[in-house]
Amino acid sequence: MDNRPIGFFDSGLGGLTCIPYLLRALPNERIVYFGDTARTPYGSKAPATIKKFAAEITDFLVENQNAKMIAIACNTVSAVALEDLRQRYSAIPILGIITPAARVIAKTCVPANKIGVIGTKATIASGVYPEKILSLNKGLSIFQQACPALVPLIEEGIADNDIMDLAIRYYLDNFLKENRIDTLVLGCTHYPLIRENIIRLYPSLRIVDPSEEILASLQDTLDSRDIAAEAQEPDHVFYASDLSENFINMINLIFSGTGYPETFTNIDIETFLDERSEE
Repeated sequence: MDNRPIGFFDSGLGGLTCIPYLLRALPNERIVYFGDTARTPYGSKAPATIKKFAAEITDFLVENQNAKMIAIACNTVSAVALEDLRQRYSAIPILGIITPAARVIAKTCVPANKIGVIGTKATIASGVYPEKILSLNKGLSIFQQACPALVPLIEEGIADNDIMDLAIRYYLDNFLKENRIDTLVLGCTHYPLIRENIIRLYPSLRIVDPSEEILASLQDTLDSRDIAAEAQEPDHVFYASDLSENFINMINLIFSGTGYPETFTNIDIETFLDERSEE
């Protein structure tokens, strides 16, 4: 048993879409979440920059928050920096969000299916979704589409309106039609926030949400490492590098009716790095 927290992080608020699922499925676990809202979006940044930011946040969660494991609630970081982080902290489990979704796709789809993956430029350029899925089921057809404007719109709180619908249709109308897509993977943790838009615009699509699928990997890791928490009243901690008004509004939307988070703390990751270097 291990009552230390699970560290979650994302480039912004998108990773919070994983948390309600976890609160229901693993009620004894304590969560420390970090959203790098001051430096979002990551998807258009160079791989070296993404790796640098991911290492800084992981250092904070492990060294400052004593996390027993790390869940990368970000497709871009999972695609670009997962192996680097595992080498940096080999003593603790570090999970990405892509492999669990790839397993579900490989298990539930057949060659007749046409699978679409949407994500940031960095995630799509990495090719990690086709690589992971095809390593598990070689007979599948997979198509990808980068949607770089969606994350900034979501971070600005623009979701349930015509602007978002137009942006979605700009990226998906031709992509879905030309490739005859019937299964769509939301390859960015921001995208569950516009899931209802996508369903309304394309009601025949099957949607796969990696934010849901990561739970099975979390549970398996807790059990196999014998690090599940004992029964407790968890004291969750939520950090962001910039608590903007839009960010607070989106927090309230994601956690509506759950009672969480009780508090969200603004923290400057650069201050943490400076303080650590002075020690």
